[in-house]
Amino acid sequence: MPTAQTISSTPLITFIITAYNLPPDMLKTCVESIERLSLAMKEHEIILVDDGSDIPAIDNLPDHADHITYIRQAHQGLSAARNMGLRCATGQYIQFVDGDDYLIQAPYGHCLDIVRYQNADIVIFHETSNNKPSIPLEYDGPISGVTYMHRNNLRASTCGYIFRRSILGSLRFTSGRLHEDEEFTPQLMLRAERVFSTSAEAYFYRKRPESIMSKKSKRHVAKRLSDMVDIILKLQSVANSGPEIDRVALNRRVAQLSMDYLYNTIKLTHSRKHLEEAVDTLRRHGLFPLPKKNYTKKYTTFRALVGNPIGRRILLATIR
Repeated sequence: MPTAQTISSTPLITFIITAYNLPPDMLKTCVESIERLSLAMKEHEIILVDDGSDIPAIDNLPDHADHITYIRQAHQGLSAARNMGLRCATGQYIQFVDGDDYLIQAPYGHCLDIVRYQNADIVIFHETSNNKPSIPLEYDGPISGVTYMHRNNLRASTCGYIFRRSILGSLRFTSGRLHEDEEFTPQLMLRAERVFSTSAEAYFYRKRPESIMSKKSKRHVAKRLSDMVDIILKLQSVANSGPEIDRVALNRRVAQLSMDYLYNTIKLTHSRKHLEEAVDTLRRHGLFPLPKKNYTKKYTTFRALVGNPIGRRILLATIR
């Protein structure tokens, strides 16, 4: 068990920034947004994982290099970069930040206050592409991660969470996989006993046309959809091997990911053949028809339509 002296000498939070061939001004904005937070130097560490950029990312940060742990590795993808950051992190808490995004000072300070004063395992906040004040700043909790998953749709992006490093255990990202957060975040939530959710819009997300999720090639689309199936089956396996309370919570997530898989198959392929193949894939694993649950209005409506051939034709004609 850590002693009081050990805890006091440990940074409160580690910021893990991942970067690959980013415009220098974006990365600089990201780093400076962290340095402006209400954290003393000893309270935080910044780890920058450069995933094989053509020009070393640290070369674009001459004024900040002394305050950053810089790791450069061969290009392996986001999951491997994050795992490297986790391997080197020493903070009590972890915050992932994509290098082209940044943290918003006031609302993120609110999130840090919850971390400091509420003994949180996880703090959930919102991402935004609008840097406008989110007032008033309110929060709910604590509840367990399992209870949160029972009651809410889970936002997958790990950048919208501050989490206690010690709850990770052996959990890591699967290297080479797209939609890696969809696999990681539900399993992280199962490990948390004290979850707080806040209205704070604390993370500024930039949508870049050259980002990995914006690619439209047939090969990339096939990879995205295939990885979604792998993640759904992995979470189904975790649900089936865990306690009943975890199973019910994960089953909600599996059902919603199955809906997302069918929706993305329609949106990305516009192909009846591919949609029927996706339906057959889910059916073989006992995941179709989608469970008759009132998770959300969108889920209920989509489930009713996708459950029959005529409804699937309507979805193919309307989803663009």
